[in-house]
Amino acid sequence: MDFFLKPEEMDLGDTPIENIFINNFMPMADGTCVKVYILGYKCAYDKDENIEVNNETIAKHLDIPLADVLRAWDFWEEKGIIEKIKADEEDKYNYKVKFLNLKELYIKNNYTQITVSSVENKRADYYSCGVKDILEANTSPIIQNMFKEIEYVFRRPLFPEEKRKILDWMYNYNLNPDIVVKAFFYSVEIKGNKNIYGVERIIKKWSSMGVINVESLMNYLEKKGERMYAYEKVLKSLGVVGRVITDGERKVVDRWFDEYHFTMEMILKACENSSKTTNPSVNYIQGILSSWHSKGIKTVEDIEKKDKPAEKKEYKRDYQKQKDYKVTKTRFHNFEQRSYKYTAKQLEEMARKKREGYYLKSKGD
Repeated sequence: MDFFLKPEEMDLGDTPIENIFINNFMPMADGTCVKVYILGYKCAYDKDENIEVNNETIAKHLDIPLADVLRAWDFWEEKGIIEKIKADEEDKYNYKVKFLNLKELYIKNNYTQITVSSVENKRADYYSCGVKDILEANTSPIIQNMFKEIEYVFRRPLFPEEKRKILDWMYNYNLNPDIVVKAFFYSVEIKGNKNIYGVERIIKKWSSMGVINVESLMNYLEKKGERMYAYEKVLKSLGVVGRVITDGERKVVDRWFDEYHFTMEMILKACENSSKTTNPSVNYIQGILSSWHSKGIKTVEDIEKKDKPAEKKEYKRDYQKQKDYKVTKTRFHNFEQRSYKYTAKQLEEMARKKREGYYLKSKGD
């Protein structure tokens, strides 16, 4: 018995792209960066000494500006999966691109070489969750909600192994679900790293800094001046808890800082007005800040000067004019009122006699 492949009648070639790139790196990049990477990788894989390939030829082949090609290489260099090799440091356009082996990077970043010393130094109390722990977690509404929030941030379902790793973090670093969700949000939305191992590095760093709950995270982010601090502060001031900021809300809050150039103090001042509505939201605050921006209000002092409610005009009677007003008399004003010369007692007696007269008259009938 034998196994063999059908001989190729025509070799059109193929370029193997590692799954790590497709699963972990491609989702975080735009289409141009992906096209530049794949074409460059193909040129490196099918190396032909007779064909000269540079950034200009890649730009021409893809019909994109040279600046986009350079931006793409900057992006992949920042992500750590290529290296630029420059013959001249001052030449920003011509350089060689070295594609790193992603499998080796994965092993290097996530596994350590097992030696006698490393085994001895390994924490004896490190707990690794098993199948039983995952099954128990699936019965917890809090844990299930945490997984849903993470999947929303990741834009995809979590794999069972990823869920197990998250439970490991919670147990070994003493984390609550809220801080885990915020670590994923920080990695994906702030750092642009849609990789669970990138999240793990953030978790480890936060843990070493004493960040194990939302309160300590807020203090940490405030000291670093992170934009995520602003997102969390706005949601908290609006009474929103238990979820991350949505894409739409994040864009609105970014607008307050980047377009309106408001300070955190001014934004929180606007949030104080949320008590005036039964359903406070980021869009409600947007209306307030948009109005302030159009009025040129930039400080708290400006609010008192430029955002006062319009005064209601009170109708005041001109009593002096009314006093001087003369009424023109008509024949009705000349009518003399009837006056009576009887006392109250006399009138009562007259009424009594009249009633008796009516009574006697009715009896006679």
